[in-house]
Amino acid sequence: MNNYRDIIKAPIITEKSANLAQNQNTMTFSVDVKANKSQIKQAIESIFDVKVESVNTVNVKPKKKRVGRYAGKTNKVKKAIVKLREGSSIELN
Repeated sequence: MNNYRDIIKAPIITEKSANLAQNQNTMTFSVDVKANKSQIKQAIESIFDVKVESVNTVNVKPKKKRVGRYAGKTNKVKKAIVKLREGSSIELN
């Protein structure tokens, strides 16, 4: 992964993640499946110019889906829950 933008794919904006962002200064991102915690931390700090306190990751397994007689699976996803240091914040517009 040569570029930090290849590691961080998109922010995850749900009710739960918005609640975490307001109350606990924590942001949730969809990241590359092969990225580790230290790479995620470096990417967040360089892209958004903030200080990261901790990174937790969750691997979401693919689910089985069917459309008529065709069966398949959804893509696997990795989520990163990033806790920012006191005084740091990320504005998503």
